[in-house]
Order: sequence, then structure tokens, then C-alpha cells
Amino acid sequence: MVNTRIERDSMGEVHVPTNALYGAQTQRAIDNFPVSGQTMPIDFIKSLLLIKSAAAQANLALGLLSEDIATAICTAVSQLLADENIMQHFPIDIYQTGSGTSSNMNANEVIAHLASIYSQSKIDANDHVNYGQSSNDVIPSAIHVSAAMLIDKQLLPALQHLHQTIVDKALSLNHFVKTGRTHLMDAMPVRMSQSLFSWAAQINYSIHNIKLLNPKLLQLAQGGTAVGTGINAHPEFTTHFNHKLSALTGLRFNKADNFSFLMATQDTAVALSGQLKTTAVSLMKIANDLRWMNSGPLAGLGEISLPALQPGSSIMPGKVNPIIPESAAMVAAQVIGNDAAITIGGQSGNFELNVMLPLIAANLISSINLLASSSRLMADKAIADFQVQEQALTQALYKNPILVTALNPVIGYLKAAQIAKQAYKEQRPIIDVAEENTDLTREELTKLLDPLVLTRNN
Repeated sequence: MVNTRIERDSMGEVHVPTNALYGAQTQRAIDNFPVSGQTMPIDFIKSLLLIKSAAAQANLALGLLSEDIATAICTAVSQLLADENIMQHFPIDIYQTGSGTSSNMNANEVIAHLASIYSQSKIDANDHVNYGQSSNDVIPSAIHVSAAMLIDKQLLPALQHLHQTIVDKALSLNHFVKTGRTHLMDAMPVRMSQSLFSWAAQINYSIHNIKLLNPKLLQLAQGGTAVGTGINAHPEFTTHFNHKLSALTGLRFNKADNFSFLMATQDTAVALSGQLKTTAVSLMKIANDLRWMNSGPLAGLGEISLPALQPGSSIMPGKVNPIIPESAAMVAAQVIGNDAAITIGGQSGNFELNVMLPLIAANLISSINLLASSSRLMADKAIADFQVQEQALTQALYKNPILVTALNPVIGYLKAAQIAKQAYKEQRPIIDVAEENTDLTREELTKLLDPLVLTRNN
């Protein structure tokens, strides 16, 4: 049996655990939504708390809250943000009311409870902590704030690290030439560095496009209150709020061009998720290239050896698997799935409010965190230290009949095709077969078929 106390809200009395910092509305949400056992992400909760602190400071500056009350609210937020066990106070399921009202009131009640301890006054969750606010502008703002902070502090640094690691590795491998592959079949040779620079370009593309979305992400719905009209918020609240929040986060948040746009839709979140999906697709491509190049070591391509990080089989001794690329591929799949959920969530803007906000928040934050973690792992535990198996590269390279493509301008496509087919059939180096079937000298063929020369851009 859990000891309880009586809390009251506009609907009546509710039994709440005695030691809980939250109140009646939070308890109702706990009782109403035993859905997944998954709570809102900690990054979202922290952003929600920062919004409450910035709002209290703004209302103090406008003379709408006393210094005692505003200071107590900010102190409560600071204590919560420093609490290693912060999430025990925020137990509401992701799959709650679509506006996120339950999470907003959860924050209001917890802050009010703590702030009342620090204040000479009884601090109310609605009248003080939520002053000049609505769940309808707070929750969309918290989505933007949490995403913007994670992108700035986690994702972009991780992607930049991955990009630089790939570039550094590419530069160290510029002298290695390998068989190119199209359709998974042998093609003209490429330098190992050229393959990696392609990866680097993919990551740089994502970095660029994520940055392009940043100005939109820094625009907040805060100040729109219930339906975008700003009812019950001071006309200057938004200016003060964004100034205070920017000071708390180090990011330059600003007023939305249109409150209704950011409340009735989640188009910015959908656009960001779409770019995160593109980043996931890039990560999947790089991971699969690494897995193919590492395959073997005897029956696969065996072009590289990824770092051996753990035993690969419970029954086959000595087996080592490409575990980091496999992990990255699963991350990519999950981010793509998150994007599908966010896309559907974004369609659920009914008139003045989107009603899948908690779902969008949870999935967007999940995608950002997954990509940030996986990008660093790929950089540090797969790409930075893989070893090139030069003998395997060379053995395949000089037997590759597709090298005959370089002779097309000299002997023609049909003659070259005949030589390639013979080389395939007899499993002989293309230079030997070409020497037998053309008037070109060995010296001429050596120059024309030099793999390193063939990798140079015209």
C-alpha cells in the first residue's frame, strides 16, 4: 500500500502518493494513460523547465509576478535541473493527451510544490507557474527548444566529428586503388580515398541542410497561448521571454512570425525529421559499404579489416563481426521509422492545434540522440582505425576485365568486350589477353591500363 495525500483540482479530489512533488492533474494523467511505460524524454522535460524559468523571469520583469514568487520558481527549476533523479517527478506516458497538457501541468505542479517551500507565499501551478502561458504554446515551444539544444550541443558536433574522421582517413588512404563496383559487380577502379570522400560529402550535405533549418527551429510559439491570439499574455511577454530563455540556453530564440503556424502545425519538426531521415540514409549507406568491404575474411571481399571489438559468435570460435556498422544500420532504420510517425503526427493539426505533440517530441528527440551517438561510434570505432588489406585489393584489381574499358577509344567497344569475355572465361589478367588480341605493345597496354591513372578525374 502506498501512503497518499489528498490533492484537489477543478474536477475534485485525487489521491496522490505522499512523497510525490506533483499534484492532482499529474495523478489523473498517470491513471488515465498506462499505455507504454515510456515517459517523455529527459531532454524535453529539461527544456520544459527552462521555459518555465524564462516565463517567470519575464513576468517578473513585467511586474506580473512578485520577486519572491518568481525567484522561488526559478530556484525550483534550478534544483530540478541539478537532480540526477529528475525523471521520478515526471512519470506521465508519452501517449497522453495530444496537446501535452498533462506534461505541462506535471511541470507546473512539481515546480509549484518546490517553489512553495522556498517562498513566503503559496505558489499555484496555474496562476503563478503557468502565468501568461498555455499548454498549446508551451509544448510546441519545448519541442523546438529541446531539438535546437540537442542539435547545437550533440548532433552537429557529432556529425562534424564523423565528417572530419572520414576526411582524415581518406587522406591517409589516397595511395590505395581498389576495384570499383556498380550493381555490386566489378567496375572501373577507384582510389580508396575517393570512396571515403563520397561518404564525407554525404555527411557534409546533412550538416549543411540541418543548419539551414536552424533559424526556423529558433522561432517559438511562446506567447500565442491558447489559440495563437495571445490571450492572457502581456503584449511584451514574448520579447522578455525569448531574451531570458536565450540567456539560459546560449541560443538566440525569437518570436514566431505567426503563432498559429507553430501551434496548429508541426511543419518545422516534420522538415527537421525529414533531414534526420536523410542523415540516417547516409549512415546506412556508409555502414553497408563498410560491412561489404570488411566481409570475409576469406569468402567475402576482404578489402578492409574493421577493429575487432568483441567475439562474434557463441558457437564459432574466432569469428568477429562488423558490430558498429550493424548498430548504425539499426539506428538508421529506427530514425526512418521515427520519421514516419512524425509525418503522421504532423498531419494531425486540427484547426488551431496539432494534437500529436508528445509523439512528435519523443520521436524527434530520439532521432537526434540516436544519430549523434551512432555518428561518434562510427567515427571512433569503425572508420578511424580500419586496416586496408592491400593484397586483396591488388589481386582483384589487376584481374578485373572491366579495365578494358580504357581501351575503348583505341580498339572499339566490341573488340574490348570480346577481350573482357575471354579474360573472364580464362581467369587471366586483362593485360595478357589484350596483348594477344591487339597490336598494342606491352608497354602501351601497361600505360593504358594503369589502375592509378584510371582513377584520375579528367
